[in-house]
Amino acid sequence: MAIKNYKTVAADEIFSAEYEVKKSRFIAHVKNVADENSAREFVQSVRKKFFDATHNCSAWILGETGNLQKSNDDGEPGGTAGNPILETIKKNNLTNTAVVVTRYFGGIKLGAGGLIRAYSHTAALGLESSKIIQMTTFQKISLTLEYNFLAQVENFLRKKNIPVDSAEYTELVTLNVALLPEDVENFLLELTDLTAANFLHELKEKILVPIAQ
Repeated sequence: MAIKNYKTVAADEIFSAEYEVKKSRFIAHVKNVADENSAREFVQSVRKKFFDATHNCSAWILGETGNLQKSNDDGEPGGTAGNPILETIKKNNLTNTAVVVTRYFGGIKLGAGGLIRAYSHTAALGLESSKIIQMTTFQKISLTLEYNFLAQVENFLRKKNIPVDSAEYTELVTLNVALLPEDVENFLLELTDLTAANFLHELKEKILVPIAQ
């Protein structure tokens, strides 16, 4: 099955933001999650940290197509917390993303509409504070050539801003690179002209590479 590009938040970091309305304090925490277990663990970790909060409401979207979705109102009136958080993630076209919004009740009721606005806004602030990345499909290619073409090809790659992921030096040199799929054909044509076709290439697997937005 072909892999798909998608947007998510950067891994290995938890992003946060706060919002206060009518003395209620709302705190958003946002994290990259790979699967349902990691999403649940993240939600539980926030609940444990903010055990004294009135509510810890949450939502997440998972999968390259965003097909796995879940929300939890955590005691707020149905549809006023978890779903607004979920809809905010969806509006930002994100997946593999979990958001928990913690609420400390300030003594003044917000009403259903006020709760929806507060949870949506806090989730949006959390996502605005996050580093968004585009997981982009790249085609891995191995290039095999003789040593007398190495400097020429390396210079060509530098000019194209194509890094060498790894290299193997035996009787011949093998350079492993990765390109956007739509750039592969033109890249190979240029390399053919440059070396008078004195190289071999092999298309390897496709991979997803995080690109900052």
